[in-house]
Order: sequence, then C-alpha cells, then structure tokens
Amino acid sequence: MDDPFEGLEPAAFWRHFETLTKIPRATYQEERAATHVVAWAGERGCKARRDGAGNLVVAVPATPGRERAPTVILQGHLDIVCERDPESPYDPREGRIHVVRDGEWLRADGTTLGADNGVAIAAMLALVEDAGAPHGPLELLMTVREEIGMAGAAELAPELITGSVLLNLDSEEDATFTVGCAGGVDTILRLDAQCERAGADAVALRVAVSGGRGGHSGGDIAAGRSNAIKLLAAALRPPPAIRIAALDGGASRNAIPREAAAVVVVAAAEAERARELIVTAGVRASRAYENTDPAVRVLIAAPVAGAGDAWTAAASARILDLIAALPTGPLGISADFPGVVETSSSLGVAETDGARLTLRCLSRSANDHVMPEVTGAIAAAGRLAGAQIELGRQYPGWLPDLDSPVLATARAVHERLFGKQPHVTLTHGGLEPAIIGQKQPGLDMLSIGPRIEGPHAPGERLHIGSAQRFTRLLGALVDELSR
Repeated sequence: MDDPFEGLEPAAFWRHFETLTKIPRATYQEERAATHVVAWAGERGCKARRDGAGNLVVAVPATPGRERAPTVILQGHLDIVCERDPESPYDPREGRIHVVRDGEWLRADGTTLGADNGVAIAAMLALVEDAGAPHGPLELLMTVREEIGMAGAAELAPELITGSVLLNLDSEEDATFTVGCAGGVDTILRLDAQCERAGADAVALRVAVSGGRGGHSGGDIAAGRSNAIKLLAAALRPPPAIRIAALDGGASRNAIPREAAAVVVVAAAEAERARELIVTAGVRASRAYENTDPAVRVLIAAPVAGAGDAWTAAASARILDLIAALPTGPLGISADFPGVVETSSSLGVAETDGARLTLRCLSRSANDHVMPEVTGAIAAAGRLAGAQIELGRQYPGWLPDLDSPVLATARAVHERLFGKQPHVTLTHGGLEPAIIGQKQPGLDMLSIGPRIEGPHAPGERLHIGSAQRFTRLLGALVDELSR
C-alpha cells in the first residue's frame, strides 16, 4: 500500500500522527515539534505557554455549556527514542520514518516508529479539532526529555498547570488502565584502567554482538531477551591474556542493548586459540536465548589493523568481571499485581573514551524502599573493580490509588463503550504522573493508551484497532469528566 494511512479512522488522529513521523523529535531536539504544536494552537486561538525547561502547555477553552467543569490535563511527551538498524536508509533523528501498514498494524521499516509517544500528541490535537467532542477546560501538557529519566517532568514549573485531573496518554496496552509505575535510578560507573601499547606481534580482533531484539528496559525486561553488552562480556571471558582496546554497546539508558562490539588484542601465537574460545563462548551464550531472542549472534570480524593502546590483561579481566557482576533483568515480582515485575535493573550503555570505560545502569522498582539495595549492589561491584560511582537521575514510583474517582469513572465509561471491564495494573516502566503528582499533590491521575509493541527498538509497531479504541475512549472519558 502506497499510503499506509489511507482510509484509517479517525482521520484527524492519523493525519496528526503521520505529520509527527516527519518531524525530527529526538530527546533534546524537540523544538521543531513544539513549534508545530504552538502554530497549531495559534490557528485555533488557544494560548500556549512554556516553562524554562521547554515543557509546553496549550490551554483549550471549554465547549459551550461545559465552562464550569473542572480542568482536565491531557499529558504526553514530545520526544521519542531514535533507534535504527545500521543498514537502514531511514533515520528518525532526521524525520525520516518509513511507515508500513502490515495487516492490523502500522510499523516502522528499520527504525523506531515514534508511537511512544506520538499517539498522545496526535490524540490531543484530534480531540480538540472534533466539533462533536464536548469537554470542559483542557490543558494539553507536552513534556520534553522524557526518554532520559523524565527530565522534563522533573523540571516542570508547577504553575504551568492548574487542572485537578490528569490523563496520561503514554501507556502501551489496549483495554488497560495503568494506576501506578516503578520509580527509577541511574547509576553511572566510570573505570579508568591502565593501558599499554600493543606489542609488535599483537593481533587485534573485532568481536561483535548483533541481532538482538532489544526493547524497553522496563516493559520488556521480563521477556527473556539478551543484553548485548552482557553477552559480549561473557564471550570474551574465556580467552587467556586478552586485552581490550575498546568496548561499546547500547544506544539508550532505557533500552535493552541490541548491539555491542569490542576490539581485543592478543599475542599472535594465541590468536587462533583465542578466536576458537570466543566463538565457542559466544555460541554457548547465545543458546541461552534460543526461544526468546533467536537471532542474536556473537561474531568475529577480520583482524583490525593498528591496535594501538589497550587495557592491560589484568585491567581487562576486571572490566569483564564488573560487567558480569552487574545485576540485569527482573529482580522481584509484585505481591499486589501477580506476574508484574516489581524490581529490575538493566545495563544499558557501555562507552569507551581513551582509557576510561563508562557503564550506565537503570534500576527500577515500584517499591522505593527496595531501590537502595539494588543500587548498592551495583555500587559494590563498581568499587571492587576500582570504578567511580555516580548516582544520576532519580524519579519516584507512582503508588496506585484503587479508590480514585477518575478510575471509577473510566471503568464505567469503558464498560459502556466496549461491554467489558478494563484491566487495571501498574507498569514497570516509568511514567511522568509519578513526578507530576509530587509537584501537584492531590491530582487524580490515570494512564491509558493503545497497544504498542517494541517501543525503543526498530520495528516498533502500533495496533490500528487499539488506536481507534483509544481515541474513542479518550473522547468519551473527557466528556464524562466534564459533566
């Protein structure tokens, strides 16, 4: 199909979503998206205001007869995760997302789609344009830098919003109401290790992990997928006297690493043996993911010329031990919501800069009291390896309120529209209501959204039918809340 959006309803929602796929909106580069929304607001006589962080609010007057209704805040984020397959000709950072209609889904060809959280922005604008959608006063809150620890929400000026109800539009499950989320803490480990020149007889090899499915380090953490950085370290551990010249992997702190690569140096006499051991270890490591991540592979490229400096064998061993020791994956299950991960950690990024290796971990828990134990384990592993430890961005969890009036209203609306009760849960990903609710105590909050699969990874896809139900639910819920 030449036009993947042809014939899709509601037309206004899909038109806005299509427009967003053509606007570069990576984290820290949201300005063009914000300018687009401000221009849209101006055309409709709506006032737009921004705070010092760049967060944007559009104030939408009530439709006739609903002026006395409480103000409802509709909230989403402007930025997206920009991942792409190395060989893809498309790039979300440049506003080049190739959307493909695949049966009941819209997906991106070789990149992220930006449904996380383009659906929120598109749904807000479409709702306001719908002359048949009654509503009270609305505040369209669009935050920036959500994908780096919800930094925009953390810097939100409280006076920017005045509403008493907040509907977050950043959930990724159909027929599901999210009423709580995990908090998170970034831990950064910096290891400055001794380097030496590679000997004249040294052979340099490039070892790479690729083909992993990746995904969101919160929502997909229990899917059993490989972590490319951990897998690479496991493959490098057996060879004797191996020296690492560079080790890099991952693209985002909150995405499971799909790819990682290292340049390693070995003596010429040991090169063939090292190659055999790496291949054997790589096969063994990848077999652990035969059912959940079957395409992941560890490969050795042709020898690399001019190895230059590399960490010593002892320092390289410490680096591999540190990566092996870092907790990654689910660490605890919720007692209140059976089957839902309560606590986890993920090693998201490895970066080499000269003699320094930087590792970035993101730990999550719905129970804030558990977090010090997790971050303490990461710090302990770092200290044993001689690394510097820094605690980065931190954000709280959002505790469920099952007696929430907006939840009760939403349940009733959902049953009336679709003939069934929604699923009520908490998410292991971070959601901005956790932070916004602290800034505005007393906000009654709920998160909804359509079905999105594979956010933060190439091939991200949006279920068309669920998006239609999502927009219908949003309109009916805003209507009911303004009566």
